[in-house]
Amino acid sequence: MRKLILLATLALAAALLPSALASASPAPAAAPAAAEAAPTAAQLLAKTAGCNQISNGKYKTDEDVSGKTVAVCDANGAVFWKADMDIDCDGQRTTECNEDTDCCFQADTAFHQSDGKPLNAAKLPYIVVPSSSSIWKYSSSGLKGGGSCAVIYNGKVEYAVIGDTGPSQIIGEASYATAKDLGINPDPSNGGTDSGVTYICFKNSAVSPIENHANAVSKGQSLATTFVNNN
Repeated sequence: MRKLILLATLALAAALLPSALASASPAPAAAPAAAEAAPTAAQLLAKTAGCNQISNGKYKTDEDVSGKTVAVCDANGAVFWKADMDIDCDGQRTTECNEDTDCCFQADTAFHQSDGKPLNAAKLPYIVVPSSSSIWKYSSSGLKGGGSCAVIYNGKVEYAVIGDTGPSQIIGEASYATAKDLGINPDPSNGGTDSGVTYICFKNSAVSPIENHANAVSKGQSLATTFVNNN
């Protein structure tokens, strides 16, 4: 009789055990919320339709043009300009960027990698800002080396850093890598595009280290979202 009672008790416990364990198990973790989509090219361009000019006059797009047509415009959290794109191949010598491929090659950039070396124009998407002048001082707008920028062309957005400085009277230049990623011919001798490029640089921003493009994209997308929301 005791054996029968014991067997019945064991059978009941076995039947109840799975449900007891199930109720004691932690609930599965909720799926993470989807990351907010970065702004589209159209959304960014819609915020640059007007221009609150902060440059003291305008810039030329190339040395060999006479007209000064490009103004630097102020916005909430950013400055922007609409220009052409010349190809900057300065910095580290690479197969794409050297004295043979670029007549005006210089083995240095205004801003350097975290290891002290010049930037790699063939690898790193960066833009060039004009050297400070009476027209505009980029630092007075909260811009600096390693600052975050969005570059828009033909429906595409590239997130880049401020990597070099150029002539004080000319605007509209970016690295080989920037052009390539945007579908622009990156050849320093015959590449670039004459118009249609919008540069949006975010005030008081910094990508660290400057050479980490993944960080530039992450930072840029976040700042671009804020820019769209606040303008």
